[in-house]
Amino acid sequence: MQYINKIFLFLFQADVQVHLIGEGCRSPLESFWNGNSMIFIMQKAVSGFCFLNREGSANIMLNFVNDCSFISRQLISLYTLAQNPNMTHLKISKPVVLPPLWVRCDSSDPEHTCWLGAEPLKNGNKITGISFHVVTCNADKTCFANLEDLKKAHKFRHRSSIVATKGFAQYELIRSTTLEDTVVESESNIYVDITWNIVDKILQTPPLTAANIRLESGDPRSPVFQLHRELQFLLVLAEGLKTGVTDWPEPLVAESAVELVKELLNDLKNKLDGFNTSVHKNDAEKVQCDSAAVDSSIKSLFNERGDLDFAEQLWCKMRRSVASYQDLVECFTLIIKSLEYGEIQPWIHQGSSSLLSKLIQQSYHGAMEAISLSGVTPIQMLLEIGLDKMKKDYVSCFIGKHDYFISTSVELQEQVHRIQKLHHMLEILVSCTVFLHFKHENLFPLMQSCIKYYKENPLNEKHVFQLPIRPAVVNKFYQNDHTQIWRVEINSGHGQKEVKTVWQLSTSPPVEHMTSNNLELLCDTTVNGNTEESMYFITMANCSQVHFA
Repeated sequence: MQYINKIFLFLFQADVQVHLIGEGCRSPLESFWNGNSMIFIMQKAVSGFCFLNREGSANIMLNFVNDCSFISRQLISLYTLAQNPNMTHLKISKPVVLPPLWVRCDSSDPEHTCWLGAEPLKNGNKITGISFHVVTCNADKTCFANLEDLKKAHKFRHRSSIVATKGFAQYELIRSTTLEDTVVESESNIYVDITWNIVDKILQTPPLTAANIRLESGDPRSPVFQLHRELQFLLVLAEGLKTGVTDWPEPLVAESAVELVKELLNDLKNKLDGFNTSVHKNDAEKVQCDSAAVDSSIKSLFNERGDLDFAEQLWCKMRRSVASYQDLVECFTLIIKSLEYGEIQPWIHQGSSSLLSKLIQQSYHGAMEAISLSGVTPIQMLLEIGLDKMKKDYVSCFIGKHDYFISTSVELQEQVHRIQKLHHMLEILVSCTVFLHFKHENLFPLMQSCIKYYKENPLNEKHVFQLPIRPAVVNKFYQNDHTQIWRVEINSGHGQKEVKTVWQLSTSPPVEHMTSNNLELLCDTTVNGNTEESMYFITMANCSQVHFA
């Protein structure tokens, strides 16, 4: 206990704070360390400010330890002593295996060290040693590393006679793709991740055997982008139903929701009175286009629906125009009064489960239950008809008899969650068809993989779906393009005695606390024959082991 107090006193005097990152949480080490256990992160105490990133977790602007070689290494030494069972003079009565420790560094030392790590080696519950990690990040305009030199250094450091190499390359396939002669900046892309054994040289073009596809929804270039916007409005309603606060988006049309609903009701009244004035042609075309805004090349996969019932037409109009809770109340008041007075007898699909559909069915018999348009009821009514409509959209595309995704036996929030899964699968399907020109022989196993994954797991747009394909299918997309990440692992030993050396080139910082002030620009002169200045990050990760006697 006395030694543990000494550690805490040191942390206090050094102005260092500790974070515990739990299993399953996003790790700042994921780009170069594949451990999945709980870890300690140590860094200089916060002297800046904190903000939330898109995942909702906290990012911190920090002042880091200025003397990486002194304070950071002292922290690692104290941690190692606390874990060494042979240090009996420290009087640690019940040794506890601590999570791995990683210390952030500011790269101010000559090697540009950004992380130092210590990871216990265990045999059951017994600590047998410590694996030390050093991660540096630098740039060199003159030359890249030589693979043979890296292998020799690894053999010398670890006294190994035999080493194995493993390569990894990531290409962003959609980044340079145009849609209607326009390049659109988007955070949603299709990446192909390629791994292979036996690396021949640094920046070797990989021998493709399989592709890993990861795609995030919402790319404006996607032919189903309008459907994505429709889903986003559905999510706004679901969030409003859950929290009681609705963040209404800007209307997409100039006409108010009430005006559009009155037009729809008047058309229905005229039909009932015998006048031949159905929904205007332009409006019908808008509804169809909005329900399935797809490129002509994939109409066979996602046919435009021409069978929208009253509730679905109502959804298409209201989702573009509703700007407030009061709009909902006024619109549904108009509809319910028209039903009660028998002014309209709208057609709806069989099997519709929404409250509005039930009211319409009751109106056929002249007896409707009283509905109070207060509280969350109007929001729930619009959410329900949107869910019904979008489920039919997806079913008409590719889902068929997969009842899991369209079941109404689960609560509304879960139904919305499953619609999000459907949309992500559709985005993958459409993007692989339009941008990568995949054929049915590639699409079918990919969709089966997506369906199986999403029946068993929550929505995860960062999940990687593996697709076995022939090299000729995608090599034209990556052979003339630049890799986003290229990495080689050199390893030797087995089990807990396995040691690795990692060399990586990337176009984005591998370490979230790195800034351009720490690094140089690498000049890229091979893009379309023109000189382009790009930021490249060269990361080296080395490890060494100490085994306790």
